[in-house]
Amino acid sequence: MQYEQLEVWKRSFFLSVRVYQLFSESRDYGFKDQICRSGLSVPSNIAEGLERESNKEKSRFLSIAKGSVGELKTQVMIAKEINYLSKEESSYLSSECEQISKMLGAFINTLKDRS
Repeated sequence: MQYEQLEVWKRSFFLSVRVYQLFSESRDYGFKDQICRSGLSVPSNIAEGLERESNKEKSRFLSIAKGSVGELKTQVMIAKEINYLSKEESSYLSSECEQISKMLGAFINTLKDRS
């Protein structure tokens, strides 16, 4: 299966796009760079992992993606607290992070069971 067809990749891809859109005008370049990088890391690591041969390698990259989604959720929470994001936008992004994290966790467990 190609990674582009996976729901977890699609959701993380669109989450990353949304983060870039929301922060495109931000002048806080350090924060903007960090939150965009963590958002970008999620679908990128899913893609890289699924291009690997072994389930162990796939799991490792999916685990990195899971870590990045935790980092992104933390940055979204900070962005809400410092009024860079509205409550509604923050809630949506946080919820997506949580769902993607759960999906990645289940995927990692499935790969470990197959090893």
